[in-house]
Amino acid sequence: MNSGFSFADRTAARRGFWAALGAAFTFLVFIVCFAGLAVGRPLFFWTDLPSYIAFVRAYPSPLADIARLSMLVFAVLFVILLNSICDVAAVEHKSAARLALMFGLAFAVLTSAHYFIQVSTVRISVEKDTLTGLEQVLQANPYSAVAAMNMLGWTVFLGLASFFAAPVFGGSGLAKVIQYAFLANGIICLAGGIGYALESTAVVFITMNPLLGGAVLVITAGLSRFFCDGSFRREQ
Repeated sequence: MNSGFSFADRTAARRGFWAALGAAFTFLVFIVCFAGLAVGRPLFFWTDLPSYIAFVRAYPSPLADIARLSMLVFAVLFVILLNSICDVAAVEHKSAARLALMFGLAFAVLTSAHYFIQVSTVRISVEKDTLTGLEQVLQANPYSAVAAMNMLGWTVFLGLASFFAAPVFGGSGLAKVIQYAFLANGIICLAGGIGYALESTAVVFITMNPLLGGAVLVITAGLSRFFCDGSFRREQ
């Protein structure tokens, strides 16, 4: 384990381990649900609200809400994970780790609010057929106000959190892999935000799905191992 990290507080390291493991698991749940939806029903492309309502009533599936709930939990675990990184960071990297935590908190607030709206307000409104104004809170509408809020979280704030978390790691071995994964994720997220602002569907799809998914899984799996090792050691 890199001696630049302090694992004197084993509780922080163990908290980081479980948060990283849980984040990896919830992200995998999302991927499985996403794949199940892609296979189990036709692709939906937004045109208008009546078309969306007809689609969800023709192809009901619990996988969509499971995926959203998994991302809500992921956001909470990611904040805990960044807090644990801040706890073990070397003194010279504490400031960067705190900034990563602050940007990660902004990411969590924005994306969690979005997913909670989808599983509560949107679901209930569709069930009760109270559809007035629903276009601006639908995830399916890529340019609704709530969708833009969600993209702000996933692109700008997750990207900035990743950039500021990267300097905490370094050296060689696992820590270097985590550093590169954070840097890659920062680039991927910000590229996705630019693609969204420029209405480039291809850029958004590629960055926000396979590229971001791969980077996040490397980060969370790597950090689970990193904290697992650290939780059973004290700095010499």
